[in-house]
Amino acid sequence: LATFDFSMVPMVSKAHVMALATGEAWLEKGATALLFGPPGAGKSHLGSAIGHALIDAGYRVMFMRTSELVQKLQAARQSLQLPSALAKLDRFDLIILDDLSYARKDQAETSVLFELIAERYERRSLLITANQPFSGWNDVFPDPGMTVAAIDRLVHHSTIFEMNVESYRRRTASDKQNSRRRQSSSDNQKQGATNMAE
Repeated sequence: LATFDFSMVPMVSKAHVMALATGEAWLEKGATALLFGPPGAGKSHLGSAIGHALIDAGYRVMFMRTSELVQKLQAARQSLQLPSALAKLDRFDLIILDDLSYARKDQAETSVLFELIAERYERRSLLITANQPFSGWNDVFPDPGMTVAAIDRLVHHSTIFEMNVESYRRRTASDKQNSRRRQSSSDNQKQGATNMAE
């Protein structure tokens, strides 16, 4: 959290994030945190930073790309081990699912993701990062009814951060490019002044 630049996402309350990082008010309730925003907005950084702080506070946390966890759960389902796999995940106070929007129903049967959400509902916490708002989640779950049911469970006890800012990576690249242009312009002016002096 010390390296997260809150000034770049002014709509996110630092005090609220720091409260989440203690864990007490939400992990005991099995509540959810949802971080929405375009690629490069800092969702993964903020999610993992909260996770690190919670580990330091003594909680058990797992951070995983959503598509990777879906593949693991799908493999467990195919080998008739899904209930056992979900039970093993219960040992984590918080599971951070990064990039939910990249789990696609046409890649694999993501109904296992719904089963994870339903299994943890009001018992164990989830933190989810997503590039798309809820309206785009029909691309993730196999049918609209499942999408509605998943969203209903996630928002019931949730903290939602909307991080709708320009990509940090794009801003950094643009700043570097502008800096090089200014340096080049300054060098050209110096060279011109030197030529005139000669």
